[in-house]
Amino acid sequence: MRKLSVASAMISALTVASLAQPAIAGPVAPISYDMLNGNTGSYQYWDETYTGSGCVTCDNAALANGLGDLTDGIIATDNWFVVETPAGNGPYVGWTLDPTITFHFAPMTAIDSISVYYDDANGAGGVSTPASFWINGTNYGVTDAPGAEPNVFTVSGLGFVGDTFTLSGVRSNSWIFLSEVTFATKSTGAVPEPASWALMLGGFGITGMAMRRRAKKTSLA
Repeated sequence: MRKLSVASAMISALTVASLAQPAIAGPVAPISYDMLNGNTGSYQYWDETYTGSGCVTCDNAALANGLGDLTDGIIATDNWFVVETPAGNGPYVGWTLDPTITFHFAPMTAIDSISVYYDDANGAGGVSTPASFWINGTNYGVTDAPGAEPNVFTVSGLGFVGDTFTLSGVRSNSWIFLSEVTFATKSTGAVPEPASWALMLGGFGITGMAMRRRAKKTSLA
């Protein structure tokens, strides 16, 4: 039987170790996002927690270099007329235009999926499911789900790598309401399962055997 060399044994062990790391999805947080602020209707649907430049209490003011309602981890669980307030400090940002949001990430950030959380009030107050979303120049239609409640639109398999990511919403009614936008990537940083650990140990065992045989052969020479 042909013996493994130390080098090939090491490669085998490292290959087993790498295969033991399953690919998983993990969240990716933007550094900032730019957009026009929301509008005033019955209430004020501004991005009032925005941390960058621009007037957070002005309709359609240009907001830049900050984070706010769309990335604060708060996802609306009810329609706008239940969770919004006259002061405008609810979870939604609402527009009477088709908003474009430019997200900024660290260089060479890999993004596999995006999830956009929106309100579907079935036309109450002019708020309905968006007609579609433009994601980095590609248009994705949104199916109007049964019922009148908040929903989420997710696109996976994006294969995006970069630092600037663009999302645009297309209204199907007078208003479009968003409460959160999240991103995820695929990584290989998972902790191996017990069976995977056994494979890894077996691979390193092969390495040890090869090294011992090499040492014995050298001592007999």
